[in-house]
Amino acid sequence: MKITVLGSGTSCGVPVLGCQCKVCQSQDPHDHRLRCSILVETESTRILVDIGPDFRRQMMLQPFRRIDAILITHAHYDHMGGMDDIRPYCQFGDVNVYADGLARLNMLQMLPYCFEANRYPGVPAIGLNEIKSGQKFTIGDINILPFEVMHGKLPILGYRFGNFTYITDMKTIAPEQAKLLKGTDVLIVNALRFDRPHHSHQLVNDAIEFAHSIGARQTWLTHLCHDIGLHQEVNAHHLPADVKLAYDGQTICL
Repeated sequence: MKITVLGSGTSCGVPVLGCQCKVCQSQDPHDHRLRCSILVETESTRILVDIGPDFRRQMMLQPFRRIDAILITHAHYDHMGGMDDIRPYCQFGDVNVYADGLARLNMLQMLPYCFEANRYPGVPAIGLNEIKSGQKFTIGDINILPFEVMHGKLPILGYRFGNFTYITDMKTIAPEQAKLLKGTDVLIVNALRFDRPHHSHQLVNDAIEFAHSIGARQTWLTHLCHDIGLHQEVNAHHLPADVKLAYDGQTICL
């Protein structure tokens, strides 16, 4: 299984419009972060997790072939705003989207023209499926376990694929949900910045503590804002050996 980090940035992306900080002015491509999304692939199956407003730009760098499923973590725009851009992939057939009840409802409200009885030609062909935390399902040859984390007061989904776990926008997780993640070898998890607590996102130290609590062997931090610092400096001097910043275009083979 191969994981591709399509985007590792927070809702504003990096560089932030109008910002003159050293990260936003960096020429290192590792410091350029599109909105959060990953691809999970085997030789026969291709799954996208979240489809933000940078989707078209992200997929221009990937081979053009069928997307078997799109998994949605939650209904915020930076995680769903690129849904209309799946239209070119509909030439392979309907694109199945999987989301919890709230995200499903939001999608119906955001893209009502995709679900009308008499759709006009060219709109995305979406198969919309409701899933629930703790209920396993399979896409192709990939087994998936959705689980619940809290984005502030909003319950959202993370996903476990065998020994790989992906979480974004988490602030807290209940102990019974964390137990489902024991045995994770590779973890991608959100860490907004090092300081200044946020009401709905965890910080770097929170992410490190969580990763160690579930026994993750290698952790990559995502959903990073420009306050995180320069990629090379942070990885070299400010993180333990088993935790590093993820970056756009990164591939992880399991």
